[in-house]
Amino acid sequence: MAKLNYAFEKRQKEIAKKKKKEEKRLQKAGIDHSQPQGVQPISEKDEKAVTTGDT
Repeated sequence: MAKLNYAFEKRQKEIAKKKKKEEKRLQKAGIDHSQPQGVQPISEKDEKAVTTGDT
């Protein structure tokens, strides 16, 4: 029987704990990471301005 790697399991638990703590901290700060960074929704006015610039 193979020896269990307790150090690996412990490290994975620590990483998951840190990730969860960071997500809670960001949620309290009002930052939503469901959208990729650098991507902002385009309003209809911006979209129309881009399409009319091709003439």
